Parts: sequence; C-alpha cells; structure tokens
Amino acid sequence: MVYFNCDYNEGACPEILERLSQTNLEQTPGYGTDDYCQLAAQKIREACQAPQAAVHFLVGGTQANLTVIAACLRPHQCVVCAQTGHINVHETGAIEATGHKVLGLKSDDGKLTAQQVEDCWKGHWADSTHEHIAQPKMVYISDSTELGAVYTRAELEALSQVCRENGALLYLDGARLGYALAAPENDLDLPTIARLCDVFYIGGTKQGALFGEAVVITNPALQEDFRYMIKQRGGMLAKGRLLGLQFDTLFTDGLYQRLSEHADRLAVKLRDAIRELGYSFQVESGSNQQFPILPDTLLEELGKRYVYSYQGKAGEGYSVVRFCTSWATQEEHVDRLIQDLRALHR
Repeated sequence: MVYFNCDYNEGACPEILERLSQTNLEQTPGYGTDDYCQLAAQKIREACQAPQAAVHFLVGGTQANLTVIAACLRPHQCVVCAQTGHINVHETGAIEATGHKVLGLKSDDGKLTAQQVEDCWKGHWADSTHEHIAQPKMVYISDSTELGAVYTRAELEALSQVCRENGALLYLDGARLGYALAAPENDLDLPTIARLCDVFYIGGTKQGALFGEAVVITNPALQEDFRYMIKQRGGMLAKGRLLGLQFDTLFTDGLYQRLSEHADRLAVKLRDAIRELGYSFQVESGSNQQFPILPDTLLEELGKRYVYSYQGKAGEGYSVVRFCTSWATQEEHVDRLIQDLRALHR
C-alpha cells in the first residue's frame, strides 16, 4: 500500500536525523534555554524580519493552538474560525477544555473573509444581550486551510485590518505554512505574515521535522509570561534542544522551502493529471492537499493499492477524497497513482 492520506506518515528529513545523531550525547540546559533554541529563534526572527518577535518551540500543533488561545483570551472571550478549522473539528475539544468557546463560521474552502469577521463582531455588540454571550476576541485562520486553500496577501491584509479596527487578535495556524508559501498561487511571505498577524506558528511536524512547532508572537502585549503558559498546558519539552536543532536545520540553506516545494510540485502534478481526466475538485489549490471528486467505483478499486482520506459524498455515485503529499513523497509513487487513475478511468 502507498499512503496519500496525510503529510506526517514519515519520520524526519535526513538532514535533521543527521543533526540529532551528531549531537545525541551533548549535554545542554533544558526546556528550550539552550544555544540551539536561541540560534533557531534568531534565524526565524531574521526570516520574518521581526527582530522584536518572541519565538517559542512547542511539541505539537494542538499544544500550540490551545496554549496560544488560552494565553491570549480572558475567561469570557471566544475564538472565531471557519467551520472546518482544525480547532473546531480535529482537536477533541482541546480549546473548549481551556474554557474558551470556538465559534465556527461557514466556509466552502476553509478561509474566513474580512466581511465575515466584521459582521460577526458588529453582530455581537449590536445584540442588547451581548453580556450573556461569549465575546469574540480572536480570529483563527489556517494557511494552507484544512481544505488546501491558500490565503492571498490582499485577503490577509483585509483580515488584519478588520481585526485591528475591532480590537481583535489575528492568529494563524501554520501547521502547513511551508506548503502554503510554496504553492504556485501564493503571494505571501513570512515578513508579511509577521506584520499582519499578532501571533502565528511555523509547522515542523508536517514539514520535515520529527515533531514540533515554532510559535512566533509579534504583538508585544501577548509576549509576557508565555513560557508559564507553555509549561502549564503541557507544551514544553524537557529536552528542548531537540526542537531547536530541528528548526535550526530547517532554516539553514533554504531547506524548509525546498522540502515544501517538493511536496507541492508533486501535488500539482497529481492535480493536473486528475483534471485532464475530466474530474473536478472541491477546492482549487496548488498546495500539498488535493480534494478531487471521483466515482465511487474508481475509488473502490483505488483503495486496494492506496490509502487516501475519505471526505464525504458528492452526489450520487461520487465522493470527495483527499490526496496528500509531503516532503518525503516519492515521485514514482505519484506517477504510479496517475497511471492507475488513467487505467481505471478507461
């Protein structure tokens, strides 16, 4: 079986494994206070052109999301996201467990628009009973989204503006940020994201690392005591240098970008081949996640050789599925999948 169901099936890229092996017997201070973490944080600040940003390394995406949201919101406040947002559907109520409601807004591609956010905020304060309702304070977005869509610069600028006009915080989940930045249609970069967002994270788990995410806090008001929150919420790694080493490696010689470009190139290759067969997609994207709408009969045969993610029905006899490439996907596997799709289509 060949797996196309997620982008973290594999372990870590060879460059990271080599660094981890080389430094295995080193003794360093713990909990992210070592020189490797400091060096990695500095490289990230330079890449973001945000010299005053606070950079923290956490063990995983769920820990990053719940720690950031719990740290930023007061007890009566909630976070707004697309209905498909990871914090709304795939984190087992982790955000609600911190005491904060997640308010999901309708979205066909996983994006939020500035108009949606403005309507949400105005609607809350226009309600005469607003003191009885959780107060929206943070906007959570993912880039790329859970459906593979990529935010444009104009979209993020509009979101940032409406958030700042309404006193809201903008938080970007970057579990697949590298894949978004490498997508052909992307016009964003890290400095722009750092300028427009109050806080975001750069994903490692899905992008070549064994594990770990780098949280970047650009809003000075959110930086105080954040390490206390990391510890309290279970996101602090005792052997913190393992995180620092990985991000130091990813941000050396363009490795993060190269790994992301590899995954996106293969995803686009697969997308174009499926499109040539006449099939449509739930969302048009050049990122590493593709969501074609395929006949159930074809999928039944395809499932004997490949593992993909079932998303749901799409009319009589058709279903939406997800094919996901990664930094480690082999081109020969993509070529074989394309050949089998063509054969089954006939």
